[in-house]
Parts: sequence; C-alpha cells; structure tokens
Amino acid sequence: MDMAVEKSSSKVSHKLLEALEERIITGAYSPGMRLDETELAAEFSVSRTPVREALIHLSTLGLVELRPRRGAVVAEASPKRLYEMFEVMAELEAMSVRLAARRHTQNDLHQIEAALAACERALEHGDIDAYYAENERFHRAIYSASHNRFLFESAISISRRLGAYRRLQLRLRGRVRRSYDEHAGILRALACGDGDAAADIIHRHVVIQGEHFADLLATLVDA
Repeated sequence: MDMAVEKSSSKVSHKLLEALEERIITGAYSPGMRLDETELAAEFSVSRTPVREALIHLSTLGLVELRPRRGAVVAEASPKRLYEMFEVMAELEAMSVRLAARRHTQNDLHQIEAALAACERALEHGDIDAYYAENERFHRAIYSASHNRFLFESAISISRRLGAYRRLQLRLRGRVRRSYDEHAGILRALACGDGDAAADIIHRHVVIQGEHFADLLATLVDA
C-alpha cells in the first residue's frame, strides 16, 4: 500500500474511533444502544472494516460489548456493577488527591484552579454540557498533580468507562451546584496540603450512595 494512502487511512480510523468514544462517554450513545456497522460506515463515509476495528478496540476499553447476533452494543452495567465501578473510582480519586496534596507544583495548582474557574462559569450559565467537560478537566488535573503516571492512566481508564453515567448524574436536581461546592472544598484542602481532608471530600464526591444512587438509576431508565 502507498505510504500516503496508508497514513490517510490510519488518520480516518483514528478520527472514527475518537468520535465513537466521545459519543459513548458523553451519553450521546446510551448504554444498551446497538451500533450498526453499515449505518456508521455510511455516516462516516468509510468502509465497514475501520468501523469494525474501532468497535473491537472500544470493546477492549469496556465501552462496547460484542454480542452474538446483535453485534456491537454500548456497554451497560447492572446496578451492582455500576456501584462497584464508582466505588473503585472513588478510591483512585482519593489516592490521587492525597499524592497531589504532597507533590503538586505551582503549575499543577494553577491548572486545577483554572478548571474550577471554568466550572464556575459553566454553572453560572446553566450549561451542563460545558460543566461536564470542565469537571473532567478538574479531575484530570488532580490525577496529573499526583505525579504518578500509572495512577493517572488507571484513573483515566475507569473515568472513561463511567463517563456516560457521570454525565447523567449531573441531571439530578441541584447536583451541579453541589459538585461545584465540593470541587471548591477539594481545592482548598489540597492547596493547604491537607491530603486526608481532600481525600475525604473527593471520595464522597465520587461515590454515589443511598437515595442519590437510586436517583441515578431512575435517570438511566428515563434516558
């Protein structure tokens, strides 16, 4: 194959993968939705081969399930499995912020502060989509500030799998305001070097318990 053609094909496949991943993570493709290879190939003006390759890759990330006779389906989790995923995510977040409280640089702190300011602007404008994006930026800045690459990669991996659910959670009444207030508390504790306090807040921030978990499940049914 001509090198230029091969490079162009690789670029198309990468863009297709990114687009599908983004749609799943943001909830545009809801859990349980079937992804038709032919329809996707027509939409993105590609053959079915890169579509199939993208779906296989997404299945390795846990974002898609490949089922006999049904093909590719956006992964969905049972209530128990979903709670377990949030529970692990909360522990990784707590570990990240504890390390960040000890290891953060001024630039790390600046990145977290900038993300929090962007969250505040999105909150003021009532823009849930923008808030979701800046919320992810806030958390990633904390992972980065831990200066532990393996922890960063692990947290990103699970965060991606929970992306659609975390986005839906923001639809719960008053959740965006509470989320912002919790972010502010996390930043204050982190900036003071109080890793335990920051970890406690972020753990409660991520884990969904009791009535909040029931509300999320009800929202998933509606979605």
